[in-house]
Amino acid sequence: MSAPLDLSVVVPLYNEEESLPHLVEQLLTALRPAGEGFELVLVDDGSSDRTANVLAKLSAEVPEVVAVLLRKNYGQTAAMAAGFDVAGGAVIVSLDGDLQNDPADIPMLLAKLREGYDLVSGWRHQRQDAALQRKLPSRIANRLIGRVTGVRLHDYGCSLKAYRREVLSDMRLYGELHRFLPALAFIEGARITEVKVNHRARQFGSSKYGIDRTFRVLMDLLTVWFMKRFLTRPMYVFGFGGLLAIAASLITSTYLLVIKVMGGDIANRPLLTLAVVLGLAGIQLFCFGLLGELLIRTYHESQGRPIYRIRETLRGCRAC
Repeated sequence: MSAPLDLSVVVPLYNEEESLPHLVEQLLTALRPAGEGFELVLVDDGSSDRTANVLAKLSAEVPEVVAVLLRKNYGQTAAMAAGFDVAGGAVIVSLDGDLQNDPADIPMLLAKLREGYDLVSGWRHQRQDAALQRKLPSRIANRLIGRVTGVRLHDYGCSLKAYRREVLSDMRLYGELHRFLPALAFIEGARITEVKVNHRARQFGSSKYGIDRTFRVLMDLLTVWFMKRFLTRPMYVFGFGGLLAIAASLITSTYLLVIKVMGGDIANRPLLTLAVVLGLAGIQLFCFGLLGELLIRTYHESQGRPIYRIRETLRGCRAC
């Protein structure tokens, strides 16, 4: 039987054949002196270049390398999720494969994690990217995400993060949710902090990010906001909205009924249409809330997921 691993480093890769050998060399230089058991889980996200071939060669030469080859390009979130599932370490560190994250910062993140935190996020305080195309949109996005989620970090987009395994085991990733991992961990009750890390200019290839990612991030941000506020109680948002609409419909209908009884004409009044629409919308929203409650119960019960997380249990010494 192999000895338990202390650390797994997960790196999603897409067309990084030139960067990959340098990245592995730098990771080994940073991690081997510590003397802890570690593995490098390198995930090829359906690259169209020779990344898969380079990975096969490295896995045969470097015992710490675990190569994961996906069948096609699924995206960064899916690649990270695959790496997390394969990883066997008690602590998991993620970083990009383009050499912009500095592997020498990993021991600093691990030291901070040992202070009692569940997630340590990197902060690229001197980011080496284009100001208008990357830095300005990122700054706006970080403030928006922090305001919506309640987790105030300077740099949500930094892939260099350290996690305790139990934090990741509680989460399921899809869409573009990899950048919201701190917010998802916060929902599960994790203790989160950030540290300043180095950031280097890209040496090989070009950035894989496009403007189309902005729309996907905004949609996932709404998903995270809903999960944070109403994950276990969807009836609170749908049911409350439905009751407000029904109440407004009843008030409007009562007003129109009084006018009708007094001999007024209500057939051509827009209020009549509004009352009908509000009534139907209120009933639909209330039914959505009931369906949401049933789905949430199915979600938790089918996966055996509790609605709480215990950090630790302290017991007194009965034999003392």
